[in-house]
Parts: sequence; structure tokens; C-alpha cells
Amino acid sequence: MRTTYMAKESEIERNWYIIDASGLPLGRLASEVARILRGKHKPVFTPHVDTGDFVVIINAKDVLLTGNKLQQKFYYRHSGYPGGLKRIRYDDLLKRKPELAFNLAVKRMLPPNRLGRAMLTKLKVYAGPHHPHESQKPVIWTVRPKRVAE
Repeated sequence: MRTTYMAKESEIERNWYIIDASGLPLGRLASEVARILRGKHKPVFTPHVDTGDFVVIINAKDVLLTGNKLQQKFYYRHSGYPGGLKRIRYDDLLKRKPELAFNLAVKRMLPPNRLGRAMLTKLKVYAGPHHPHESQKPVIWTVRPKRVAE
């Protein structure tokens, strides 16, 4: 008789991956990172358990936005007071805080509950090529390019 396997928190093995974001589209990269953070790339994936791995993103300032999104897409925030809506164009956001742009893209691809918030803590984003996680010996993860119909 076969039974469904459910991963237990004590059995999960967490790895560290490093991804170079330079020259890659923001959305495609964010969906790949969300998949790794959830653990969907592992055969022991269980939806209600955090089976994902740690991800270090470097060169977040060099990520691409396709089309006219740099000028037409906005990041909104609200202070909670009347008239407190602020908006920043994405080209300004990528110049000022590229880590925030990447964190928001990945955060919105994770479950909107406490499990998703726990998964987001395993994401480390850096604007430049240097990061303080060398001692964890992260493995380079290559993002699959977009498949072109032949």
C-alpha cells in the first residue's frame, strides 16, 4: 500500500544558492526564486511545510524590466493618512533601492500567510556583487532561459 509522503521539519535539508541577476528579467527571476524558496524544486515538497532553500541574489541593480515598464510601472506606498499615497517610478526605485524592488516581486509570488513570511526570510538580496554569505558555500543556480517556440 502506498501512502502520501509528508515532509517533517526535522528531515528537511536546506541548501544555499546564489543567483546573479544581471541581465535577467525581474519577473522570470522572481518566479524562479519563489519556486526555490517554497521548495517546489525538491521531490519532498509539502505545501504546508517550509521545505525551501536559502537564496542569495547579487547584482540586483542590473535586473531588467521588459517593454516600457521602467517608465510606466509604479511602486505605491501609503502612510495611512489622507493624501498619504506616494508613488515611485520603477527606474527610480531600481536606482535607489533595487533590493526593495526584488523583495516585493518575490513576496507577491509567495503565499500570503505566515508560512510565506517565513519563506521570505530565507531570501537575501544585494545590489552589488559582494555578499556576506561566503561561509555558507552557496552553489551557483542558473536560471533557465525563456523557451522560444520553433
